[in-house]
Amino acid sequence: MISQLTHLNWISILLAFVAYVMLGALWFTLFFSKQYKISLGRDNETLQNKPIFIVGPALCSLVITVASAVLIYALNIQSFAGAFKFSMLVGIGYLFSNTVNIAINPNIPRPGLYGIISGTYHVVGIMMVSFILTAMK
Repeated sequence: MISQLTHLNWISILLAFVAYVMLGALWFTLFFSKQYKISLGRDNETLQNKPIFIVGPALCSLVITVASAVLIYALNIQSFAGAFKFSMLVGIGYLFSNTVNIAINPNIPRPGLYGIISGTYHVVGIMMVSFILTAMK
């Protein structure tokens, strides 16, 4: 599968990555800012805006985007229906469930809410990524 790296459309990866990061910026600062703060038990606070909170998630999104591209090429996904099925499998099977698993710890006061907000972001994000990668394949 790793041999797929030489066949990938890196422009589509860059566009999908930017879309994923932009969705995250909007998701957590505009669309669900209040609910996200509540899930963290910090609803009356201004969350810190350190570079790690921007660069870290962006790097993770890049890894997810490249890994998805490798799988989409290796599995020869060529239609939006195939991209949708792929994004549901990866989005729910890995990203959503792993996010909920991470949320279930003593440091997240509302793990269910956190899991729904963050996990759903990843499902929507991977769907966008999958559609972009498939359309530009």
